[in-house]
Amino acid sequence: MSTVQEVRRVAVLGAGSWGTAFAKVMADAGREVVVWARRPAIAASINDERANPDYLPGIVLPRLLSASTNAASVLEGADAVVLAVPSQTLRSNLQVWRELLPAGRTLISLAKGVELHTLKRMSEVIVDVAGVPADRVAVVSGPNLAREIAAEEPTATVIACADHDRAVALQNACTTGYFRSYTNTDVIGCELGGAGKNVIALAVGIAAGMGLGDNSRASVITRGLAEISRLGAALGADPLTFAGLAGLGDLVATCSSPLSRNRSFGERLGRGESLAQAEAANHGQIAEGVKSCVSICELGARHGVELPIADAVRRVCHEGLSAAAMAKELISRTPKPE
Repeated sequence: MSTVQEVRRVAVLGAGSWGTAFAKVMADAGREVVVWARRPAIAASINDERANPDYLPGIVLPRLLSASTNAASVLEGADAVVLAVPSQTLRSNLQVWRELLPAGRTLISLAKGVELHTLKRMSEVIVDVAGVPADRVAVVSGPNLAREIAAEEPTATVIACADHDRAVALQNACTTGYFRSYTNTDVIGCELGGAGKNVIALAVGIAAGMGLGDNSRASVITRGLAEISRLGAALGADPLTFAGLAGLGDLVATCSSPLSRNRSFGERLGRGESLAQAEAANHGQIAEGVKSCVSICELGARHGVELPIADAVRRVCHEGLSAAAMAKELISRTPKPE
C-alpha cells in the first residue's frame, strides 16, 4: 500500500510561461493551485483578470488557479511544490524558500539545465539545497512548449521520479483531456534530455539562420541526440529514455518550433548577430542553452564524453566562433562509423 499522499493542493513557485501553463494543467485536472509571482502586477492580473498577459497573452486561466507574492502563504498546506524558475537561479531561490517547504511533500522541477560551476542537474540542486531525499524529487520533461499547452493543444510529457508511487500520484494530478503524462524512474536521463536539447536547438537555429535546409537540420538533430545519449549513458541513464518523450520528443519540438526560444536565438546567431544583439532582440533574455552549453561541455569533459556539437555552440556563444566556421568544422570532422 502506497504511503504517498494524493495531490490536492499545489504550490507553483514561478509565474513565467511554463510555470503558469503547468499550473493551468493542474487546475484543469481539478487541483487547487496557488502560484507565487515575483511581481505584484502579475499576481493581481491572475487573480482579478484570470490572465497572465506578460507571458501567456490571450489565455484564460481557470478559477482553481490563484496567485500571491507571499511565498509562505503559497506553500502553506501544499501537497506538492512545483519549482518553475530558470535553472541558473534555482539554487538562490530555493535557499530563500527552503525553510518554508512543507515537510514530506513532493518537490517537482520544471527547469531544464545543468548548473554552472557545480555541474549538478536540477534534481541534484534541489536535494542539495532543500536537504531532502532524492526520491522525493520529481522532474517534468518532454515536448513542453508552454504556449501550445496553455492553448490546450494535445501533448504528452514524462514525470520522472525514483519513487514510482510519487510519479503516479503526480500523473493523476495533471491528467486532462489535452495533457497526457507517462511515468519514468530514470531521472538522470529525463533531465539530461531536457538540458541537452536546448543546446542542440541553438545549433539547429544557427543552421536555419545560415539558410541551410532540412537535411542539415535533420543531421544536427540526429547527431545531437547521439551526443545527449552518450553523455546520459556515461552518467548512468537508461539509453531507451532518449528514444522517448524526454529525449527525442523534447528535442524535435525544441529544434523545430518558432515558439522555442533556443531555436529562435540560434537563428539570430546564424544570421550573424552577436550574443548581445540576440539577447537585446529577445527582450533582454538569454536562451537557456547559452548558459547550459558551458556546463554540459564541462560535464562531458569530466566523464570523457565527446560532444562536438555542444562544444561548437559553446564557442559560437562564448569564444566568437562564426556560424560558418562552426558548420565547416563539424562537416569536416574525421569520418567514423555511426
